[in-house]
Amino acid sequence: MSLARVYSGLIDGVDGEIVTAEVHLGDGLPGVNIVGLPDQAVKESRERIKPAIKESGFNFPNRKITVNLSPADKAKQGSTYDLPITVGILLASGQLEIDQGSLEEFLLVGEIALDGRLRAIPGVLPLALAGAENDFKSILLPPGNYKEAEPVEIKPLPSRHLRAAVGILEGRYDPEPPAVETQPETSAIPDFVDVHGQGSAKRALSVAAAGGHNALMIGPPGTGKSMLARRVPGILPPLSREQALETTAVHSVAGALLEQETIVHEPPYRSPHHSISGAGLVGGGQVPGPGEASLAHNGVLFLDELPEFSRSVLEMMRQPMEDGEVHISRARGSYCFPANFFLLAAMNPCPCGYLTHPDRECICTPSQVDRYRRKLSGPLLDRIDLHLSVGPVEYDTLREDESSKSSKEMREEVLEARERQAARYAGEDFSLNAELPAKALETYCALTDKAHDLLRQAVDNLGYSARTVHRLQKVGRTLADLEGQEDITDLQIAEALQYREFSEENYRL
Repeated sequence: MSLARVYSGLIDGVDGEIVTAEVHLGDGLPGVNIVGLPDQAVKESRERIKPAIKESGFNFPNRKITVNLSPADKAKQGSTYDLPITVGILLASGQLEIDQGSLEEFLLVGEIALDGRLRAIPGVLPLALAGAENDFKSILLPPGNYKEAEPVEIKPLPSRHLRAAVGILEGRYDPEPPAVETQPETSAIPDFVDVHGQGSAKRALSVAAAGGHNALMIGPPGTGKSMLARRVPGILPPLSREQALETTAVHSVAGALLEQETIVHEPPYRSPHHSISGAGLVGGGQVPGPGEASLAHNGVLFLDELPEFSRSVLEMMRQPMEDGEVHISRARGSYCFPANFFLLAAMNPCPCGYLTHPDRECICTPSQVDRYRRKLSGPLLDRIDLHLSVGPVEYDTLREDESSKSSKEMREEVLEARERQAARYAGEDFSLNAELPAKALETYCALTDKAHDLLRQAVDNLGYSARTVHRLQKVGRTLADLEGQEDITDLQIAEALQYREFSEENYRL
């Protein structure tokens, strides 16, 4: 046999697609030529494959070898194709005791070291999902990727070495799952019970988590904004199986699973530094990949010191915050990355940080404060439903022995509110109050007469726009869900108004 066909996969955004690796041995000048839009890493596989084959006890054919990665119009990146190309060469040269038809059920992925060992690669979960959708029975992969493919309806076959991979394909043995150390199930997310004081901030974060509302915390340095943010994932609902696979697929493509080698079970928490680039935050690059916004999919994206981020970078957030997706177009095609995150941000009230501090004097001039706050555009602020003030905590409050509300208690309240929303919006294409379209407000956000009167006064006196009124109604709907009420009362509208202090209409001095 001088022609062999082996199956692998490529990553398109965060989706997998089947690739056929065709290997032909012909006459001519000996060498390996790879076609099918390979990148530099794929081309360099020629230098890895030859010594790996020899070190594994096989013969490298001294012939002209042509490798075609189909579909030929899709770019191929990374070291994923080392294993399928190697197996294809061994099969085409007649060194494997297996016929072509037996390979139809195997998907092969993995990087090969010079001594024949298999190394883990990013993006295995989307490839395993693509294999299952295309009726492949098994996926042959490095042991480091085993846990990643285990939840998919395709049998993962871990192999540490090329010789072992050949043995699996020839049916000489069935590999054992790699040993995994059992760790006690303890959450790494800190608990809100450690936070003394800040009752109003904790209440606002419960509202944000219950309705999926974006939130901005404003307060002097050292008041606990970052401490509060780190605890928010602990009050979010657990990820469903579908959400866990979606989130893990993004982390897999980004290479974030190569060390932990496991599925993402808890809502992710991402906190990028303010020096991050636009491509780092929303995704992109020469070969587009997911950014921090996508890595926070189904979790929390925390932006500390919000005005210190580049304004152009922050403006890139507007489309993902509305659509829950990031769309990137390049000459070779368009890419879509999921980015349905819960935005949580924090900032100081002024450049020195002490404008609202009760004891320390602010040294900023009004023009400096105004310039500082102008770094945040009105359209961006308008996409943040809750603007909450976080003040310093008194010493006696820090020393009090009485425990504050725990994350478990807060999470139970959030789950009850989420269950009410799920029942109310059953059959709709949205599931959270923050996602309510304007046309659905009359149906799902019924206000009492007193609530209507209070909202009318707020519009007349504060000049709120129609979009702000809609957001006030959505927050009021979440507050009513937390109280177990059907109609939105004036008390809930009054509380919702407290969360618009730093809104588009009045964020300047």
